[in-house]
Amino acid sequence: MISHPDAGKSTLTEALALHARVINEAGAVHGKSGRRSTVSDWMEMEKARGISVSSTALQFTYRRGEDPVPSPEGTEFGEESRAEAAREAERAGKRGEVPYVINLVDTPGHADFSEDTYRVLTAVDAAVMLIDAAKGLEPQTLKLFRVCKQRGIPIITVINKWDRPGQSPLELMDEISEEIGLVPTPLYMPVGIAGDFRGLLRRGPEGEASEYIEFTRTAGGSTIAPETHYTPDAAKAAEGEAWDTAVEESELLAAMGQDHDEELYLAGETSPVIFASAMLNFGVHQILDALIDLAPPPAARETVTETEREVTDDFSAVVFKVQAGMDAAHRDRLAFMRVVSGEFDRGMVVTHAQTGKPFTTKYALTVFGRDRTTVETAYPGDVVGLVNATALAPGDTLFTGKKVQFQPIPQFAPEHFAVLRAKSLGQYKQFRKAVDQLAAEGVVQILRNDIRGEANPVMAAVGPMQFEVVTARMKAEFRVEVIVENLPYSIARRTDAESAAELGRQRGVEVFTRTDGELLALFGDKWRLAYIEKELDHLTIEPLVADA
Repeated sequence: MISHPDAGKSTLTEALALHARVINEAGAVHGKSGRRSTVSDWMEMEKARGISVSSTALQFTYRRGEDPVPSPEGTEFGEESRAEAAREAERAGKRGEVPYVINLVDTPGHADFSEDTYRVLTAVDAAVMLIDAAKGLEPQTLKLFRVCKQRGIPIITVINKWDRPGQSPLELMDEISEEIGLVPTPLYMPVGIAGDFRGLLRRGPEGEASEYIEFTRTAGGSTIAPETHYTPDAAKAAEGEAWDTAVEESELLAAMGQDHDEELYLAGETSPVIFASAMLNFGVHQILDALIDLAPPPAARETVTETEREVTDDFSAVVFKVQAGMDAAHRDRLAFMRVVSGEFDRGMVVTHAQTGKPFTTKYALTVFGRDRTTVETAYPGDVVGLVNATALAPGDTLFTGKKVQFQPIPQFAPEHFAVLRAKSLGQYKQFRKAVDQLAAEGVVQILRNDIRGEANPVMAAVGPMQFEVVTARMKAEFRVEVIVENLPYSIARRTDAESAAELGRQRGVEVFTRTDGELLALFGDKWRLAYIEKELDHLTIEPLVADA
Protein backbone atom coordinates (compact mmCIF):
# COMPACT_ATOMS: atom_id res chain seq x y z
CA MET A 1 0.00 0.00 0.00
CA ILE A 2 1.48 3.35 -1.00
CA SER A 3 0.04 6.84 -0.63
CA HIS A 4 0.35 10.27 0.93
CA PRO A 5 -0.47 10.44 4.67
CA ASP A 6 -4.16 10.31 5.56
CA ALA A 7 -5.32 8.82 2.26
CA GLY A 8 -6.64 5.80 4.17
CA LYS A 9 -3.98 3.08 3.75
CA SER A 10 -4.34 1.54 7.19
CA THR A 11 -8.14 1.76 7.04
CA LEU A 12 -8.14 -0.03 3.68
CA THR A 13 -5.70 -2.65 4.98
CA GLU A 14 -8.15 -3.34 7.80
CA ALA A 15 -11.08 -3.48 5.39
CA LEU A 16 -9.28 -6.01 3.17
CA ALA A 17 -8.62 -8.19 6.22
CA LEU A 18 -12.30 -7.91 7.16
CA HIS A 19 -13.45 -9.03 3.69
CA ALA A 20 -10.95 -11.91 3.79
CA ARG A 21 -12.71 -13.00 7.01
CA VAL A 22 -9.62 -12.85 9.21
CA ILE A 23 -11.11 -10.23 11.54
CA ASN A 24 -14.73 -9.78 12.59
CA GLU A 25 -14.85 -6.01 12.89
CA ALA A 26 -12.83 -3.23 11.29
CA GLY A 27 -11.22 -0.46 13.32
CA ALA A 28 -10.72 3.09 12.14
CA VAL A 29 -7.77 5.44 12.18
CA HIS A 30 -9.43 8.40 13.86
CA GLY A 31 -7.77 9.25 17.13
CA LYS A 32 -11.27 9.43 18.66
CA SER A 33 -11.80 7.76 21.99
CA GLY A 34 -13.87 4.63 21.96
CA ARG A 35 -12.87 3.56 18.45
CA ARG A 36 -10.66 0.58 17.79
CA SER A 37 -7.28 1.21 16.21
CA THR A 38 -6.40 -0.83 13.13
CA VAL A 39 -4.56 -4.12 13.62
CA SER A 40 -1.76 -2.89 11.38
CA ASP A 41 -1.09 0.17 13.57
CA TRP A 42 0.14 -1.48 16.78
CA MET A 43 2.57 1.08 18.26
CA GLU A 44 1.18 3.38 20.95
CA MET A 45 2.43 6.35 18.91
CA GLU A 46 0.49 5.11 15.87
CA LYS A 47 -2.69 4.62 17.89
CA ALA A 48 -2.42 8.07 19.48
CA ARG A 49 -1.73 10.00 16.27
CA GLY A 50 -3.73 7.93 13.80
CA ILE A 51 -0.73 7.49 11.48
CA SER A 52 1.54 4.62 10.48
CA VAL A 53 5.16 5.07 11.52
CA SER A 54 6.31 1.55 10.74
CA SER A 55 5.51 -0.87 7.93
CA THR A 56 3.52 -3.89 9.08
CA ALA A 57 3.02 -7.26 7.40
CA LEU A 58 -0.38 -8.95 7.30
CA GLN A 59 -0.75 -12.42 5.79
CA PHE A 60 -4.16 -13.88 5.05
CA THR A 61 -5.91 -16.23 2.63
CA TYR A 62 -8.70 -15.34 0.23
CA ARG A 63 -10.67 -17.37 -2.27
CA ARG A 64 -11.62 -15.58 -5.49
CA GLY A 65 -15.34 -14.75 -5.37
CA GLU A 66 -15.55 -15.82 -1.72
CA ASP A 67 -18.76 -13.85 -1.39
CA PRO A 68 -21.37 -15.40 -3.74
CA VAL A 69 -22.67 -13.24 -6.60
CA PRO A 70 -26.44 -12.81 -6.11
CA SER A 71 -28.91 -12.91 -8.95
CA PRO A 72 -28.93 -10.00 -11.44
CA GLU A 73 -32.36 -8.93 -10.18
CA GLY A 74 -30.85 -7.76 -6.92
CA THR A 75 -30.66 -10.38 -4.20
CA GLU A 76 -28.97 -9.00 -1.11
CA PHE A 77 -26.32 -11.04 0.70
CA GLY A 78 -27.86 -12.79 3.68
CA GLU A 79 -27.27 -15.65 6.09
CA GLU A 80 -28.44 -18.21 3.54
CA SER A 81 -26.03 -17.06 0.82
CA ARG A 82 -23.17 -16.88 3.33
CA ALA A 83 -23.94 -20.42 4.47
CA GLU A 84 -23.83 -21.53 0.84
CA ALA A 85 -20.45 -19.77 0.48
CA ALA A 86 -19.15 -21.75 3.45
CA ARG A 87 -20.46 -25.00 1.93
CA GLU A 88 -18.81 -24.15 -1.41
CA ALA A 89 -15.52 -23.42 0.38
CA GLU A 90 -15.72 -26.85 2.03
CA ARG A 91 -16.46 -28.51 -1.32
CA ALA A 92 -13.52 -26.65 -2.89
CA GLY A 93 -11.25 -27.93 -0.15
CA LYS A 94 -12.33 -31.50 -0.83
CA ARG A 95 -11.59 -30.95 -4.53
CA GLY A 96 -8.06 -29.99 -3.59
CA GLU A 97 -8.52 -26.31 -4.39
CA VAL A 98 -6.63 -23.96 -2.11
CA PRO A 99 -7.25 -20.27 -1.48
CA TYR A 100 -4.81 -17.60 -2.53
CA VAL A 101 -2.33 -16.30 0.03
CA ILE A 102 -1.96 -12.53 0.21
CA ASN A 103 1.04 -10.99 1.95
CA LEU A 104 0.07 -7.36 2.39
CA VAL A 105 2.29 -4.64 3.81
CA ASP A 106 0.83 -1.41 5.17
CA THR A 107 3.59 1.19 4.80
CA PRO A 108 4.01 4.61 6.43
CA GLY A 109 2.70 7.44 4.28
CA HIS A 110 4.56 10.23 6.05
CA ALA A 111 7.63 11.48 4.18
CA ASP A 112 9.73 11.16 7.35
CA PHE A 113 9.47 7.37 7.02
CA SER A 114 10.27 7.10 3.31
CA GLU A 115 13.22 4.80 3.97
CA ASP A 116 11.03 2.19 5.70
CA THR A 117 8.62 2.27 2.76
CA TYR A 118 11.48 1.99 0.25
CA ARG A 119 12.74 -1.16 1.98
CA VAL A 120 9.28 -2.70 1.75
CA LEU A 121 9.06 -1.94 -1.97
CA THR A 122 12.10 -4.15 -2.55
CA ALA A 123 10.07 -7.13 -1.31
CA VAL A 124 6.72 -6.87 -3.12
CA ASP A 125 5.35 -8.04 -6.48
CA ALA A 126 2.67 -5.35 -6.89
CA ALA A 127 1.48 -2.16 -5.24
CA VAL A 128 -1.88 -0.59 -4.47
CA MET A 129 -1.65 3.19 -4.92
CA LEU A 130 -4.27 4.94 -2.83
CA ILE A 131 -5.51 8.38 -3.94
CA ASP A 132 -7.79 10.70 -1.97
CA ALA A 133 -10.83 11.53 -4.14
CA ALA A 134 -10.72 15.18 -3.08
CA LYS A 135 -6.96 15.82 -2.99
CA GLY A 136 -5.88 13.74 -5.98
CA LEU A 137 -2.19 12.93 -6.41
CA GLU A 138 -0.12 14.30 -3.50
CA PRO A 139 3.67 14.72 -3.13
CA GLN A 140 4.44 11.56 -1.17
CA THR A 141 2.29 9.48 -3.52
CA LEU A 142 4.29 10.82 -6.46
CA LYS A 143 7.59 10.04 -4.73
CA LEU A 144 6.57 6.46 -3.96
CA PHE A 145 5.17 6.01 -7.46
CA ARG A 146 8.59 6.88 -8.88
CA VAL A 147 10.19 4.18 -6.71
CA CYS A 148 7.65 1.63 -8.00
CA LYS A 149 8.27 2.77 -11.57
CA GLN A 150 12.03 2.42 -11.11
CA ARG A 151 11.64 -1.11 -9.73
CA GLY A 152 9.10 -2.17 -12.38
CA ILE A 153 6.32 -2.80 -9.83
CA PRO A 154 2.84 -2.86 -11.46
CA ILE A 155 0.28 -0.64 -9.75
CA ILE A 156 -3.43 -0.99 -9.06
CA THR A 157 -4.96 2.44 -8.30
CA VAL A 158 -7.72 2.89 -5.72
CA ILE A 159 -9.61 6.20 -5.58
CA ASN A 160 -10.57 6.24 -1.90
CA LYS A 161 -13.05 8.31 0.13
CA TRP A 162 -15.67 8.44 -2.62
CA ASP A 163 -18.25 8.80 0.17
CA ARG A 164 -16.96 12.37 0.69
CA PRO A 165 -17.11 15.40 -1.64
CA GLY A 166 -14.27 15.38 -4.17
CA GLN A 167 -13.27 15.70 -7.80
CA SER A 168 -15.07 14.07 -10.72
CA PRO A 169 -13.90 10.69 -12.05
CA LEU A 170 -12.72 12.19 -15.36
CA GLU A 171 -10.75 14.95 -13.59
CA LEU A 172 -8.93 12.33 -11.53
CA MET A 173 -8.24 10.20 -14.62
CA ASP A 174 -6.75 13.23 -16.38
CA GLU A 175 -4.59 14.07 -13.36
CA ILE A 176 -3.14 10.55 -13.23
CA SER A 177 -2.34 10.62 -16.96
CA GLU A 178 -0.76 14.07 -16.91
CA GLU A 179 1.14 13.91 -13.58
CA ILE A 180 2.70 10.45 -13.77
CA GLY A 181 2.24 9.31 -17.36
CA LEU A 182 0.31 6.23 -16.28
CA VAL A 183 -2.82 5.50 -18.34
CA PRO A 184 -5.72 4.82 -15.92
CA THR A 185 -8.05 2.01 -17.01
CA PRO A 186 -11.01 1.82 -14.61
CA LEU A 187 -12.40 -1.63 -13.90
CA TYR A 188 -15.42 0.02 -12.27
CA MET A 189 -17.00 3.49 -12.46
CA PRO A 190 -18.71 5.05 -9.45
CA VAL A 191 -22.47 5.50 -9.55
CA GLY A 192 -23.19 8.77 -7.80
CA ILE A 193 -20.87 11.77 -7.47
CA ALA A 194 -18.16 11.96 -4.79
CA GLY A 195 -20.05 12.39 -1.53
CA ASP A 196 -23.04 10.40 -2.81
CA PHE A 197 -21.52 6.93 -3.31
CA ARG A 198 -24.30 4.52 -4.29
CA GLY A 199 -22.40 1.71 -5.97
CA LEU A 200 -20.16 0.63 -8.84
CA LEU A 201 -20.71 0.07 -12.55
CA ARG A 202 -18.68 -2.95 -13.62
CA ARG A 203 -17.02 -2.25 -16.98
CA GLY A 204 -16.85 -4.97 -19.60
CA PRO A 205 -13.88 -5.71 -21.91
CA GLU A 206 -14.69 -2.71 -24.16
CA GLY A 207 -15.94 -0.35 -21.49
CA GLU A 208 -19.59 -1.37 -21.69
CA ALA A 209 -21.70 -1.53 -18.53
CA SER A 210 -22.01 -5.20 -17.58
CA GLU A 211 -23.71 -4.88 -14.18
CA TYR A 212 -24.44 -2.56 -11.25
CA ILE A 213 -23.25 -3.35 -7.72
CA GLU A 214 -25.17 -1.44 -5.06
CA PHE A 215 -23.77 -1.13 -1.52
CA THR A 216 -25.70 -0.84 1.74
CA ARG A 217 -24.18 1.02 4.69
CA THR A 218 -23.56 -0.78 7.97
CA ALA A 219 -23.30 0.71 11.45
CA GLY A 220 -20.04 2.67 11.60
CA GLY A 221 -18.72 0.81 8.55
CA SER A 222 -17.30 -1.82 10.89
CA THR A 223 -18.75 -4.85 9.09
CA ILE A 224 -18.91 -6.00 5.45
CA ALA A 225 -21.26 -3.81 3.42
CA PRO A 226 -23.99 -5.95 1.80
CA GLU A 227 -24.00 -5.94 -2.00
CA THR A 228 -26.97 -6.06 -4.36
CA HIS A 229 -26.30 -6.84 -8.04
CA TYR A 230 -28.45 -5.51 -10.90
CA THR A 231 -28.54 -5.85 -14.66
CA PRO A 232 -27.86 -2.60 -16.59
CA ASP A 233 -31.57 -2.19 -17.37
CA ALA A 234 -32.54 -2.70 -13.72
CA ALA A 235 -29.79 -0.27 -12.68
CA LYS A 236 -31.14 2.43 -15.02
CA ALA A 237 -34.61 2.03 -13.55
CA ALA A 238 -33.23 2.16 -9.99
CA GLU A 239 -30.66 4.97 -10.27
CA GLY A 240 -31.79 7.03 -13.27
CA GLU A 241 -29.50 9.99 -14.04
CA ALA A 242 -26.68 8.78 -11.77
CA TRP A 243 -26.49 5.53 -13.75
CA ASP A 244 -26.66 7.36 -17.10
CA THR A 245 -23.75 9.60 -16.07
CA ALA A 246 -21.61 6.60 -15.06
CA VAL A 247 -22.39 4.89 -18.39
CA GLU A 248 -21.47 8.01 -20.38
CA GLU A 249 -18.17 8.43 -18.53
CA SER A 250 -17.34 4.76 -19.06
CA GLU A 251 -18.07 5.00 -22.79
CA LEU A 252 -15.96 8.15 -23.10
CA LEU A 253 -12.98 6.41 -21.49
CA ALA A 254 -13.50 3.42 -23.80
CA ALA A 255 -13.46 5.74 -26.84
CA MET A 256 -10.07 7.03 -25.59
CA GLY A 257 -8.73 3.47 -25.34
CA GLN A 258 -8.72 3.40 -21.53
CA ASP A 259 -9.77 -0.22 -21.10
CA HIS A 260 -7.76 -2.75 -19.11
CA ASP A 261 -4.97 -4.58 -20.94
CA GLU A 262 -3.05 -7.12 -18.85
CA GLU A 263 0.20 -6.83 -20.82
CA LEU A 264 0.28 -3.04 -20.61
CA TYR A 265 -0.53 -3.20 -16.89
CA LEU A 266 2.33 -5.61 -16.14
CA ALA A 267 4.64 -3.45 -18.27
CA GLY A 268 3.86 -0.48 -16.03
CA GLU A 269 2.16 1.55 -18.76
CA THR A 270 -1.41 1.38 -17.44
CA SER A 271 -3.07 1.06 -14.04
CA PRO A 272 -6.44 -0.58 -13.31
CA VAL A 273 -8.60 1.79 -11.24
CA ILE A 274 -11.24 1.02 -8.63
CA PHE A 275 -13.35 3.59 -6.75
CA ALA A 276 -13.95 2.78 -3.09
CA SER A 277 -14.66 3.93 0.42
CA ALA A 278 -12.46 2.02 2.86
CA MET A 279 -14.28 3.61 5.78
CA LEU A 280 -17.66 2.25 4.63
CA ASN A 281 -16.25 -1.00 3.16
CA PHE A 282 -17.59 -0.07 -0.29
CA GLY A 283 -15.56 -1.51 -3.19
CA VAL A 284 -13.21 -3.51 -0.94
CA HIS A 285 -14.40 -6.89 -2.20
CA GLN A 286 -13.68 -5.68 -5.74
CA ILE A 287 -10.13 -4.62 -4.78
CA LEU A 288 -9.39 -8.09 -3.38
CA ASP A 289 -10.68 -9.76 -6.53
CA ALA A 290 -8.57 -7.43 -8.67
CA LEU A 291 -5.46 -8.34 -6.66
CA ILE A 292 -6.15 -12.03 -7.21
CA ASP A 293 -6.97 -11.64 -10.90
CA LEU A 294 -4.35 -9.08 -11.96
CA ALA A 295 -1.39 -8.81 -9.57
CA PRO A 296 1.55 -10.94 -10.78
CA PRO A 297 2.71 -13.99 -8.81
CA PRO A 298 6.27 -14.21 -7.41
CA ALA A 299 8.98 -14.09 -10.08
CA ALA A 300 12.75 -14.53 -10.44
CA ARG A 301 14.95 -11.99 -8.61
CA GLU A 302 18.23 -10.45 -9.76
CA THR A 303 21.38 -11.19 -7.73
CA VAL A 304 24.59 -9.21 -7.21
CA THR A 305 26.17 -11.19 -10.07
CA GLU A 306 23.32 -10.00 -12.36
CA THR A 307 21.99 -13.53 -12.73
CA GLU A 308 18.47 -14.42 -11.61
CA ARG A 309 17.30 -16.74 -8.85
CA GLU A 310 14.25 -18.59 -10.19
CA VAL A 311 11.33 -19.32 -7.87
CA THR A 312 11.89 -23.06 -8.46
CA ASP A 313 15.54 -22.94 -7.29
CA ASP A 314 16.69 -23.91 -3.81
CA PHE A 315 15.42 -21.83 -0.90
CA SER A 316 16.46 -18.20 -0.74
CA ALA A 317 15.02 -15.12 0.93
CA VAL A 318 15.77 -11.44 1.44
CA VAL A 319 15.39 -9.61 4.77
CA PHE A 320 13.58 -6.33 4.17
CA LYS A 321 12.77 -5.21 7.71
CA VAL A 322 13.86 -5.79 11.30
CA GLN A 323 11.51 -4.84 14.14
CA ALA A 324 11.71 -5.14 17.92
CA GLY A 325 9.19 -4.25 20.59
CA MET A 326 6.18 -5.83 18.87
CA ASP A 327 5.53 -7.99 21.92
CA ALA A 328 6.52 -6.49 25.27
CA ALA A 329 6.17 -9.88 26.95
CA HIS A 330 8.80 -11.50 24.74
CA ARG A 331 11.29 -8.64 24.24
CA ASP A 332 12.40 -10.23 21.00
CA ARG A 333 13.65 -8.96 17.67
CA LEU A 334 11.81 -10.01 14.53
CA ALA A 335 13.41 -10.07 11.08
CA PHE A 336 10.89 -10.02 8.22
CA MET A 337 12.07 -12.02 5.22
CA ARG A 338 10.38 -12.38 1.86
CA VAL A 339 10.82 -15.88 0.42
CA VAL A 340 12.26 -15.54 -3.10
CA SER A 341 12.70 -19.14 -4.18
CA GLY A 342 12.20 -22.73 -3.08
CA GLU A 343 10.37 -23.99 -0.02
CA PHE A 344 11.00 -22.84 3.53
CA ASP A 345 10.59 -25.38 6.35
CA ARG A 346 10.76 -24.27 9.95
CA GLY A 347 13.93 -25.49 11.64
CA MET A 348 15.95 -25.73 8.44
CA VAL A 349 19.53 -24.48 8.60
CA VAL A 350 20.23 -21.75 6.07
CA THR A 351 23.33 -19.71 5.25
CA HIS A 352 23.59 -15.99 5.95
CA ALA A 353 25.19 -14.68 2.74
CA GLN A 354 26.74 -11.58 4.33
CA THR A 355 28.74 -13.55 6.93
CA GLY A 356 28.81 -17.07 5.46
CA LYS A 357 27.61 -18.40 8.82
CA PRO A 358 24.78 -20.93 9.33
CA PHE A 359 21.47 -19.69 10.71
CA THR A 360 18.88 -21.97 12.34
CA THR A 361 15.25 -21.05 11.70
CA LYS A 362 13.74 -22.75 14.75
CA TYR A 363 11.40 -19.88 15.57
CA ALA A 364 9.54 -18.81 12.42
CA LEU A 365 6.24 -16.97 12.41
CA THR A 366 3.56 -15.71 10.10
CA VAL A 367 2.54 -12.25 11.19
CA PHE A 368 -0.79 -10.48 11.30
CA GLY A 369 -0.05 -7.00 12.58
CA ARG A 370 1.15 -7.58 16.11
CA ASP A 371 -0.23 -11.11 16.33
CA ARG A 372 1.95 -14.05 15.41
CA THR A 373 1.49 -17.73 14.59
CA THR A 374 4.16 -20.40 14.13
CA VAL A 375 4.71 -21.22 10.47
CA GLU A 376 5.89 -24.65 9.37
CA THR A 377 6.20 -24.09 5.62
CA ALA A 378 6.40 -21.04 3.35
CA TYR A 379 6.73 -20.49 -0.38
CA PRO A 380 7.91 -17.74 -2.78
CA GLY A 381 6.08 -14.50 -2.04
CA ASP A 382 5.42 -15.34 1.60
CA VAL A 383 6.58 -13.01 4.36
CA VAL A 384 7.98 -14.86 7.38
CA GLY A 385 9.18 -13.42 10.67
CA LEU A 386 12.35 -14.92 12.19
CA VAL A 387 12.57 -14.48 15.97
CA ASN A 388 15.72 -13.28 17.76
CA ALA A 389 17.53 -12.79 14.47
CA THR A 390 20.14 -10.51 16.00
CA ALA A 391 22.65 -11.09 13.19
CA LEU A 392 20.25 -10.06 10.41
CA ALA A 393 19.79 -6.60 8.93
CA PRO A 394 17.63 -5.16 6.12
CA GLY A 395 19.00 -6.23 2.73
CA ASP A 396 20.59 -9.47 3.99
CA THR A 397 20.22 -12.73 2.05
CA LEU A 398 19.50 -16.23 3.41
CA PHE A 399 19.86 -19.32 1.23
CA THR A 400 20.42 -23.07 0.91
CA GLY A 401 22.19 -24.91 -1.89
CA LYS A 402 24.04 -22.82 -4.46
CA LYS A 403 25.34 -19.58 -3.00
CA VAL A 404 23.31 -16.49 -3.81
CA GLN A 405 23.26 -12.88 -2.64
CA PHE A 406 20.63 -10.36 -3.67
CA GLN A 407 21.20 -6.70 -4.37
CA PRO A 408 21.59 -4.66 -1.14
CA ILE A 409 18.92 -2.14 -0.16
CA PRO A 410 20.31 1.38 -0.55
CA GLN A 411 20.02 3.81 2.36
CA PHE A 412 18.47 7.21 1.81
CA ALA A 413 20.49 10.38 2.21
CA PRO A 414 19.69 11.78 5.69
CA GLU A 415 18.79 15.45 6.02
CA HIS A 416 18.28 15.81 9.79
CA PHE A 417 20.88 15.18 12.49
CA ALA A 418 20.74 15.17 16.28
CA VAL A 419 22.90 14.07 19.23
CA LEU A 420 21.32 11.41 21.42
CA ARG A 421 22.38 10.83 25.02
CA ALA A 422 20.97 9.23 28.15
CA LYS A 423 19.64 11.53 30.88
CA SER A 424 21.23 9.31 33.53
CA LEU A 425 24.78 7.93 33.32
CA GLY A 426 23.55 4.94 35.30
CA GLN A 427 21.52 3.85 32.27
CA TYR A 428 24.45 3.97 29.84
CA LYS A 429 24.71 0.19 29.31
CA GLN A 430 21.01 -0.08 28.50
CA PHE A 431 21.26 3.07 26.40
CA ARG A 432 24.01 1.58 24.19
CA LYS A 433 22.06 -1.63 23.73
CA ALA A 434 18.97 0.32 22.67
CA VAL A 435 20.92 2.50 20.22
CA ASP A 436 22.52 -0.53 18.58
CA GLN A 437 19.16 -2.27 18.23
CA LEU A 438 17.34 0.72 16.72
CA ALA A 439 20.24 1.27 14.31
CA ALA A 440 20.09 -2.40 13.23
CA GLU A 441 16.35 -2.04 12.56
CA GLY A 442 16.99 1.03 10.41
CA VAL A 443 14.79 3.32 12.53
CA VAL A 444 17.59 5.90 12.17
CA GLN A 445 21.18 5.82 10.96
CA ILE A 446 23.69 6.05 13.82
CA LEU A 447 26.93 8.03 13.36
CA ARG A 448 29.91 8.18 15.73
CA ASN A 449 33.29 9.89 15.93
CA ASP A 450 36.13 10.11 18.47
CA ILE A 451 35.45 13.73 19.41
CA ARG A 452 31.87 13.12 20.61
CA GLY A 453 32.57 9.67 21.99
CA GLU A 454 30.38 6.58 22.43
CA ALA A 455 28.09 8.31 24.92
CA ASN A 456 26.97 10.90 22.34
CA PRO A 457 26.06 9.13 19.11
CA VAL A 458 24.48 11.19 16.33
CA MET A 459 21.16 10.17 14.78
CA ALA A 460 20.77 10.78 11.05
CA ALA A 461 17.28 10.66 9.57
CA VAL A 462 15.23 11.49 6.50
CA GLY A 463 12.67 13.31 8.67
CA PRO A 464 12.59 14.65 12.26
CA MET A 465 9.64 12.46 13.26
CA GLN A 466 12.05 9.52 13.24
CA PHE A 467 13.71 11.13 16.29
CA GLU A 468 10.34 11.09 18.07
CA VAL A 469 9.99 7.37 17.34
CA VAL A 470 13.45 6.74 18.83
CA THR A 471 12.64 8.73 21.98
CA ALA A 472 9.30 6.97 22.44
CA ARG A 473 10.70 3.48 21.90
CA MET A 474 13.73 4.08 24.14
CA LYS A 475 11.36 4.96 26.96
CA ALA A 476 8.70 2.29 26.32
CA GLU A 477 10.92 -0.68 25.46
CA PHE A 478 14.20 0.02 27.27
CA ARG A 479 13.07 2.30 30.13
CA VAL A 480 15.72 4.83 29.11
CA GLU A 481 15.01 8.58 29.22
CA VAL A 482 17.02 10.42 26.56
CA ILE A 483 17.97 13.95 25.55
CA VAL A 484 17.93 14.92 21.86
CA GLU A 485 19.91 17.94 20.64
CA ASN A 486 19.57 18.97 17.00
CA LEU A 487 22.76 19.67 15.04
CA PRO A 488 23.19 22.45 12.44
CA TYR A 489 23.78 20.09 9.51
CA SER A 490 21.49 19.37 6.56
CA ILE A 491 23.63 17.49 4.00
CA ALA A 492 25.56 14.21 4.19
CA ARG A 493 28.17 13.04 1.71
CA ARG A 494 30.22 9.86 1.50
CA THR A 495 34.00 10.25 1.85
CA ASP A 496 37.06 8.04 2.46
CA ALA A 497 39.83 7.72 5.04
CA GLU A 498 42.29 9.73 2.93
CA SER A 499 39.93 12.73 2.75
CA ALA A 500 38.40 12.51 6.23
CA ALA A 501 41.22 14.23 8.13
CA GLU A 502 41.31 17.31 5.90
CA LEU A 503 37.52 17.57 5.74
CA GLY A 504 37.34 17.39 9.53
CA ARG A 505 39.51 20.52 9.77
CA GLN A 506 37.11 22.60 7.67
CA ARG A 507 34.73 25.03 9.34
CA GLY A 508 31.11 23.84 9.29
CA VAL A 509 32.05 20.22 8.51
CA GLU A 510 32.13 17.15 10.76
CA VAL A 511 33.11 13.59 9.78
CA PHE A 512 31.50 10.48 11.27
CA THR A 513 31.57 6.71 10.86
CA ARG A 514 28.19 5.10 10.21
CA THR A 515 27.31 1.76 11.81
CA ASP A 516 28.02 -0.07 8.54
CA GLY A 517 31.55 1.41 8.39
CA GLU A 518 30.85 4.14 5.80
CA LEU A 519 32.54 7.49 6.42
CA LEU A 520 30.10 10.41 6.15
CA ALA A 521 30.92 14.11 6.09
CA LEU A 522 28.15 16.42 7.32
CA PHE A 523 27.77 19.97 5.94
CA GLY A 524 25.76 22.88 7.25
CA ASP A 525 24.24 23.88 3.93
CA LYS A 526 24.59 23.52 0.15
CA TRP A 527 26.68 26.68 -0.14
CA ARG A 528 29.31 25.37 2.31
CA LEU A 529 29.37 22.08 0.42
CA ALA A 530 29.75 23.83 -2.95
CA TYR A 531 32.63 25.98 -1.64
CA ILE A 532 34.58 22.99 -0.28
CA GLU A 533 33.96 20.94 -3.43
CA LYS A 534 35.41 23.81 -5.48
CA GLU A 535 38.37 24.64 -3.22
CA LEU A 536 39.27 21.03 -2.31
CA ASP A 537 38.36 19.23 -5.49
CA HIS A 538 40.95 16.51 -4.85
CA LEU A 539 38.95 15.15 -1.88
CA THR A 540 36.38 12.35 -2.10
CA ILE A 541 32.92 13.87 -1.60
CA GLU A 542 30.22 11.65 -3.12
CA PRO A 543 26.42 11.88 -2.90
CA LEU A 544 24.53 9.12 -1.12
CA VAL A 545 21.51 7.35 -2.57
CA ALA A 546 18.75 9.94 -2.51
CA ASP A 547 15.02 9.36 -2.58
CA ALA A 548 14.38 11.24 -5.81
